Amino acid sequence: MSFLPASTSRAVVALAALTTLGACTLIPAYERPGLPVAAQYPIRDEPSGSVTGDRAVADIGWREMFPDPVLQALIATALENNRDLRIAALNVETARATYRIQRAELLPRLDAVAASTAQRTPEALLAPGAPEIARAYSASVAATAWEVDLWGRVRSLNAQALAVYFSREDARQAAELSLVAEVANAYLTLRADQATLRLADETVRAQQRSVDLTRELVDAGQAGRLDLRQAEIALRAAESDRSLYGRRAAQDRNALVLLLGAPLDQELSSALGGAGTLPDDLGVGRLPAGAPSSLLERRPDVRAAEQDLLAANAGIGAARAAFFPSLPLTGSGGTASSSLDDLFASGSGAWSFAPRIALPLFNGGSLRASLDRSELLKQIEVARYERTIQVAFREVADGLAGQATFDEQIAVESLRVAASREAHDLAMQRYEAGEDSYLPVLDAQRSLSGAEQSLIRTRLARLSNQVTLYKALGGGWTEMGEAG
Repeated sequence: MSFLPASTSRAVVALAALTTLGACTLIPAYERPGLPVAAQYPIRDEPSGSVTGDRAVADIGWREMFPDPVLQALIATALENNRDLRIAALNVETARATYRIQRAELLPRLDAVAASTAQRTPEALLAPGAPEIARAYSASVAATAWEVDLWGRVRSLNAQALAVYFSREDARQAAELSLVAEVANAYLTLRADQATLRLADETVRAQQRSVDLTRELVDAGQAGRLDLRQAEIALRAAESDRSLYGRRAAQDRNALVLLLGAPLDQELSSALGGAGTLPDDLGVGRLPAGAPSSLLERRPDVRAAEQDLLAANAGIGAARAAFFPSLPLTGSGGTASSSLDDLFASGSGAWSFAPRIALPLFNGGSLRASLDRSELLKQIEVARYERTIQVAFREVADGLAGQATFDEQIAVESLRVAASREAHDLAMQRYEAGEDSYLPVLDAQRSLSGAEQSLIRTRLARLSNQVTLYKALGGGWTEMGEAG
């Protein structure tokens, strides 16, 4: 059995049917700005036989990119616990709720209202036979000031909120991509400093042997005290370097824990403590560049910038619609009676319908200023979108430049280490044979130590460059690739 009389129900249905009005909007037609970059990268380094094949980098999951099991465990922990990523995810949910709130403005808001009023009239003002206290009761369903969206103002705001929601989702993906790259680089930096620390330990042991040998030669009259003091100075310098790199390794570990957002478990802690080398095979080899236009679809930050541009474009539609008449509707349908017992009796039906139209006549120029502001905001977003693409283009170009040159540099650095080690061995042989002083040994030791440290830094730079290029090409926000 219906709660409302038939006439009232028809009025409510008619009111709800008005939601079909307002199908058009005044949002300008959107055209994606042209690419403000060259048609191709400065260095076209498309390797054949790459591990990644012909797939786009964005289709390569981070587990495929980083096969090292320790690094995979670190990235998984960070994605689950990192607070910055959690904030980004909550921002997405907030934008989604905002969009749902705005979308609800397209439909009338219906409220069930029950009211009771009592009014006493002075006896001198009472009409003959009228009661001194008049009572009234009512129960109705009411829609208050619902705007018929004839010019698309509400729909424009709805499109704007939707674009903001998509932008926040893309920003979350960009934050995830950045987190993967930051964890990978932090892990590589830790391993590089641990490798340098191991090298410093070996140098200290070698210098200690040199001091012991020199002391024996001094006691035998085959070397002077100056040689002994020079050997001791070299030992103290090596010990100082060992303390320096030990401190750096500890700080690298702390930075990694901050990115993870959770303490290291025993297994991960042991694995990190035992990583004293920096091999070249911690990541996939060379990465295909693709075309600059692929950044539009692959990089989450570029997509987020375009969604912000779409939101600003929709804002212009809302500002334009404000110049046209608005049509808010207020209505209700239900029952009313002077007696509570007769509230739902036959003939107690009541309804009201109050449409209102408002046309802006004078507002001190605020509507024009609002439209100008919306158009300027769109120009700002266009500039931000173009700048985002330019930054992305530069990051990829830098990564390709590194990819094309680091291999050659590492080969040269390896030859330098080999030559320095041989020179050190020859200098030590001459010193032990009494053919030369200790000074050439010191020079050879400094050269060897510097060459080995330079090789570690170059290996770190190459691996970090691959991580950065992977991120720049839009990879890192999926766990498994298409083939994974």
